[in-house]
Amino acid sequence: MKIKQDLSLVSKAWNRYMQEYLYEFVWISRASQAKALALTLLTQFIEGKPSSGHYIRRLHMETPVLMRCATDDIRTILDYSPHLVIYSDHHSVRCTRYSEFIDVRCSPEQMVSVLASSNSKLRRLSLTNYSDDPFPKHVSPLLRRTAANLEYLELSSSSIPLVSGHLFASNSPIVSLPVLQSLKLTLDNTTFAVLAAWDMPNLRNVSVVSSDFGYAGPGFAYFFAAHGKKLHQLELGHSSSLVVEHYLTLRPRPVQQIPLAEWCPNLKEFICSADAEWNWQSPDWIAPHILLPGHKSLEFIGIRDIDKRLMDDASAFPADVEDEAPFFPLVEQISSLLFNDAFPSLRYVRDLSRASHSMRGGQRPETRILKFWAKILARCGERQVWLEDFRGVNITLRDLKRVGLDRIGGSGNLV
Repeated sequence: MKIKQDLSLVSKAWNRYMQEYLYEFVWISRASQAKALALTLLTQFIEGKPSSGHYIRRLHMETPVLMRCATDDIRTILDYSPHLVIYSDHHSVRCTRYSEFIDVRCSPEQMVSVLASSNSKLRRLSLTNYSDDPFPKHVSPLLRRTAANLEYLELSSSSIPLVSGHLFASNSPIVSLPVLQSLKLTLDNTTFAVLAAWDMPNLRNVSVVSSDFGYAGPGFAYFFAAHGKKLHQLELGHSSSLVVEHYLTLRPRPVQQIPLAEWCPNLKEFICSADAEWNWQSPDWIAPHILLPGHKSLEFIGIRDIDKRLMDDASAFPADVEDEAPFFPLVEQISSLLFNDAFPSLRYVRDLSRASHSMRGGQRPETRILKFWAKILARCGERQVWLEDFRGVNITLRDLKRVGLDRIGGSGNLV
């Protein structure tokens, strides 16, 4: 971006040539940036100049909670950006939920509908629902007009709808997304019930974080019963520990078994969190996620937040920096993935954390961190499973020795 800005200052002619590249990708990280862009687009319209909004192809909004963008600024930007291909709103618009909208253009329905122009070429769409109404009430009409090119869809909600999922789903329009491949849902059980009826023939990747812990609800079951056979990759964002805690505190009766492996028989890749907890009913076994204790065709398991788990375990069990004992539960958890009976087709285990990679391969890494990874590497080797970093590059014993632990033996012990 700095090079683009420098080139645009060479002359007026160069500035005109660079407009397309300066505005092609707009990333808004605070409210003042959205206001400045909206003012620029309005000024160009009033003065009769060519609008820079015609060059905007990607609009990404990701702001701190206290620096969210004003709805009228975002509406103005959308009005003058008719050629958007990628639109991402990650809880970054300052919407009021308990009073009437002063500007009718900024109501949830209008904010969504402005994206659905007749010549829309949206390929990636990330939306946040700020109202208490179920998401499909606003988004279904939009998707029916932009479905032709949509390949990635992310839906999130800032609240849990109070309407019954089954009741609302029966009255919702069916949306067809013929080329959609990836779906990310940080949503509620109501929306799962609605999406179960949608036509998504090319859906392959699903990422789920249920805001109301509705894994045992009918919406979750309807969705995976309808679309599970098509999935090749699945990510369950809620950790096993949170799900278990929710069941223990809010569901005193026994939890029904969720046959996720049966719903998704063709699953090849699974992504989970690193903070699964011991199961008192089976103390010798720690599944990667409580909802997927095993799968016959799974070849890849990715693990997020290993860095956080390592730091939490180290602080919870203070020990000498040379002693890897605090990491014993995590070693056993990852080793459980290697049980042949649970995942007979497993070939790859990947650490998806960039911070964990830095802890392992940065300057002067802790000895106990390297010893922890040496143990994991040794156990993966025994099962003939590749251990990879977040880039997909194999982690080897030579890598660990290169960063300073030349006393690691093949079993992960000091020699």
